[in-house]
Amino acid sequence: MSLEQTWRWYGPHDPVSLWDCKQAGATGIVTALHHLPPGVVWTVEEILARKQEIEHVGMSWSVAESVPVHEDIKTRTGRYQEYIENYKQSLRNLGQCGIDTVCYNFMPGLDATRTDHAYVMPDRATALRFDINEFAAFELYILKREGAEANYTPAQQQKAKQIVEKLSKEQIQRLTTTIVAGFPGVGVDYTNLDQLRAVLDTYKGLDAAGLKENLAYFLSQIIPVAEEAGILMAIHPDDPPFPILGLPRVVSTEADAEYILQAVDSPNNGLCFCTGSFGVRADNDLPGMARRLAGRINFIHLRATRRDEDGSFVESEHLTGDVDMYAVMKALLEEQQKRKKAGRKDLRMPMRPDHGHQMLHDLRRKSIPGYSAIGRLRGLAELRGLELGIRKALSLD
Repeated sequence: MSLEQTWRWYGPHDPVSLWDCKQAGATGIVTALHHLPPGVVWTVEEILARKQEIEHVGMSWSVAESVPVHEDIKTRTGRYQEYIENYKQSLRNLGQCGIDTVCYNFMPGLDATRTDHAYVMPDRATALRFDINEFAAFELYILKREGAEANYTPAQQQKAKQIVEKLSKEQIQRLTTTIVAGFPGVGVDYTNLDQLRAVLDTYKGLDAAGLKENLAYFLSQIIPVAEEAGILMAIHPDDPPFPILGLPRVVSTEADAEYILQAVDSPNNGLCFCTGSFGVRADNDLPGMARRLAGRINFIHLRATRRDEDGSFVESEHLTGDVDMYAVMKALLEEQQKRKKAGRKDLRMPMRPDHGHQMLHDLRRKSIPGYSAIGRLRGLAELRGLELGIRKALSLD
């Protein structure tokens, strides 16, 4: 039995079609109702319409990624209890429709953040990159966030100033657009820096300890519903896994993961094990984490990053970079065998290649950053081959 090979699809407007996903070799689709804003109920009708669209091409809706968590829930202010009740109903509706795995994140204010969506690699493919100095230039001298100086050394501030002084108006706009692309929301223009500052202001006074408490409360409310609905929850780690823009981070390390799993000790309260996000931190032992946390890994993102000494990083090929993908894959396959012997039902262990390079003819067509077709096809093929080799070597079949 193999790990379930899945593919992220952003819905009918995704430049990569469902037929592309199928031709890549995936059997399951990872998607969401992206047209709906955070906080609303996902109705049975909406869920079934999307599910039938996927099944029409002979694939299954494997994972809902993401059912977004409203900002009021994260700050535990405003209408947070109403939004929690809506979240519960969405889980019930997903379970009723046969969707049994839900990925989500608890990143305050924003999702995955990069400074460059088209960084040119040595082979002239393009990749996602986070440059700490370019980010400092944005935060210090474009956004001009109050108190940001405390996060950077004098040398970093000087380098950031030199960067911003060389940027044209168009380059400043491009850097801003790239960074704020990580902020979720329907119909919100975060390139309007006043709106961005307003979002950041909602987190003033909330530190990591407070955000952890809010996450634990959220879990105490939704996990019992997930258990009833037969849904495995999978929280995605912070991306990048360290504080930015003065916002706290609470899903960045193994200790963070342990806190979350112990907050509500249930197999339905699990992790999305993203090797790319966790792998940005040199102090995260990914093979060890995969072994120690394996029993609560409900979803898997496999990708690799290559770190620079200053904290910058670039998305590398799936089998290179700073991730020991062999050791991680081996730990995951051994866990699948343990589950099989223990008679557990959650044997699918859905995984997807996460973030691919833009390459070949994809370089000449528009795609969602990180989610072009050919780079992920290459990644899935490499991961599939790695898995087969490990299975054969360890006689796991």
